Amino acid sequence: MPTDDEFTRRLMGFGLSEKEAQLYLHLLKYGPKTPSPIAKTLKTYREDVHRTLTSLIEKGMVRPSLDSPTTYAAVDLDAALASAVKKQESELREMEARRQELQELAKQRRFRPSDEVSTFKILKSIKELVGIADALTTSCENEVILITPEEMMAVASLFGLLDEIKKLIERGASFRTLTDVSYSAIALVKEALDIGEEVRHLDGYRGVYFAVLDKKICLHGINLDMKHLSLNQPIAMLYTDDPTYAQYLTETFERLWEYAVPAEKRIQELQKQGPPKA
Repeated sequence: MPTDDEFTRRLMGFGLSEKEAQLYLHLLKYGPKTPSPIAKTLKTYREDVHRTLTSLIEKGMVRPSLDSPTTYAAVDLDAALASAVKKQESELREMEARRQELQELAKQRRFRPSDEVSTFKILKSIKELVGIADALTTSCENEVILITPEEMMAVASLFGLLDEIKKLIERGASFRTLTDVSYSAIALVKEALDIGEEVRHLDGYRGVYFAVLDKKICLHGINLDMKHLSLNQPIAMLYTDDPTYAQYLTETFERLWEYAVPAEKRIQELQKQGPPKA
């Protein structure tokens, strides 16, 4: 049975803040409430509860009563999530339209990228990362290597990147992933394994997170401290096509890969142990 924390994390993947997810889950579990008992249970202020309720009403996930005192009820989960999905899909369509416009403008300007000059830039949000990762995965030909935290695997699952990864693997490319497989990450890791990713477990890994595509394109995490999983979540990630840096990261990955444990074995161990005690 999923824990409240796991359920909350999944809600955050639909664009909710942590406070919004916790309050919505509270209303789902305990039914309509006025702000005061909500504030007491969630150990916060009534003003904070009012702000969060207002935000959830705007998202179509909470409905206020017409009588007095006003009570607040959670909208049916299926309807609420459908509304959240439509919003995310709209944002992704907007990103795709802008990408196509930029590609067309680049053709018209007849840009000629130089093979001698490396590009360095900083990605500042999940939205930027999803957009560039989608384009890179589509153009990748041979190999992707990845060292990632659980949260970034959730990003790939929630925002459609797994579909592109599956297509890449079906084209004959390899996709190898290293991550610290915890009990809460089992479902995410199984999703990756099901589409053909090779996944290994790095116990307690807290080093550098990065991806290298075709031994030339690098994405290096600088700050991936995510409060919630949404397209607007700020991050800091370096993008570069510098071949020397790609070689360094690839060599680092191969050393870690050699000593990592197959994810299937790790999952079997975790399932025998059961969920961690609260």
